[in-house]
Amino acid sequence: MRDLKSLTKKVQELALQAGQFLEREYQKFDRTRVEEKSSHNYVSYIDKTSEHFLVKELSTLLPEAGFIAEEGTGSLTDENYCWVIDPLDGTTNYIHGMGPYAVSIALRNKEELLLGVVYEVTRKECYYAWKGSKAYMNGHEIHASNITTLNKAFVALGFPYDSDHYRPTAIHLVDRLYGFAGGVRLLGSAAAEICYIAAGRFDARIEAFLGPWDVAASGMILMQAGGKISDFIGGNSWTDAQQVVATNGLLHNDILQLLH
Repeated sequence: MRDLKSLTKKVQELALQAGQFLEREYQKFDRTRVEEKSSHNYVSYIDKTSEHFLVKELSTLLPEAGFIAEEGTGSLTDENYCWVIDPLDGTTNYIHGMGPYAVSIALRNKEELLLGVVYEVTRKECYYAWKGSKAYMNGHEIHASNITTLNKAFVALGFPYDSDHYRPTAIHLVDRLYGFAGGVRLLGSAAAEICYIAAGRFDARIEAFLGPWDVAASGMILMQAGGKISDFIGGNSWTDAQQVVATNGLLHNDILQLLH
């Protein structure tokens, strides 16, 4: 594997180009060309075009790597390295002309994440980290917050498309957090919001039934910023994104207790 720092720099450039494409295309965006993958789960020609661009460029950057990509471009077989990409995290936000939405790119091998880059387009913020590094946003080092109590915590929730299975958990979390946490928000982009924890804006985020592309890059960045990410029982299966609890680290056990 080549130098991860220089590789991360090149991935940043690609994420920025993809984000600029998203901005340009919105000026002529045609909502009639939006497809519904499942109930309220949308994909547009913008997602697909952005993904094709990223797969092409990343294949040139690291030809030996496979892909896990939200819209199905590329293939994962038995490669030692794998790009995990979301060309537009926050598609529903994008369709409705609001933020946040982001481009998310991670690289992993068979054992661990190696780098993560998330470009949050509406704020023009590029978050990034690589194995052994600090976490950065637009060249400045970032850190998770030092909040230790729930009544001061700013918590983000995500309501996944699989509402039938998640509804009991969502109702439980709202009941336990509303009026007890310092604040609760629903923004609609897991990649961006987990990076916000890394930057100290949010203190925690909880969601289930996501895709690996939603959390791989931002999870890497959060860990390098001193935060923590796990599944709902504190384990490491968060990378499959079926259960994701992301926190500043100091609140992690308290947030896990809310789920039980």
